Amino acid sequence: KKDSLPVYGSEEIIVLGEDGLDEIENITLQINQFQVIDQDSQIITAADFEGKIYIVDFFFTHCPTICPVMTKNMAKVYDHYESDPNILFLSHTIDIKNDSVPQLKKYANKIGISSDKWHMVTADKMVIYDLAEQYMVSAAEDPNSPGGYMHSGAFILMDGKHRIRGYYDGTMEEDIDQIIADIEVLKKEKDES
Repeated sequence: KKDSLPVYGSEEIIVLGEDGLDEIENITLQINQFQVIDQDSQIITAADFEGKIYIVDFFFTHCPTICPVMTKNMAKVYDHYESDPNILFLSHTIDIKNDSVPQLKKYANKIGISSDKWHMVTADKMVIYDLAEQYMVSAAEDPNSPGGYMHSGAFILMDGKHRIRGYYDGTMEEDIDQIIADIEVLKKEKDES
């Protein structure tokens, strides 16, 4: 049982101190600059997730391979935290051509999710692919992949400071149990700060 989680994307850099000597400074990756549109045509930004624990993934609605399993597993975590206002979900479509706002809405309705808790979002293709890069996961058009897209099956656990705190295989049952356990660790951490 863990009592703390790592912060991914942290690095130490050497800077020149005021006294002219080198000092080590910690820089932490924070994904806190984005603007996307959700299934209700609402503009969603990083500010909507400030102070919240949230899970991020990349998918597309007509994906013939891993997405249906990922969505089913994300829905399990969603169901577990449906009444907790401090846990949110952010799913980015990587198929901008086909996953219009109405298509995302239809998909969200099929799953039975609330759009104020689970945002299924779209944006300009380069915005989405740049975000995937920031989250350190893959997402790309690929005519050789089933459905025409290749992407990571990762669920990415984020804390209220927009820092990456965990990666999980969205297709694996045991990883879903682990993400729920790790969310509890983050909730304790948040309560203590």
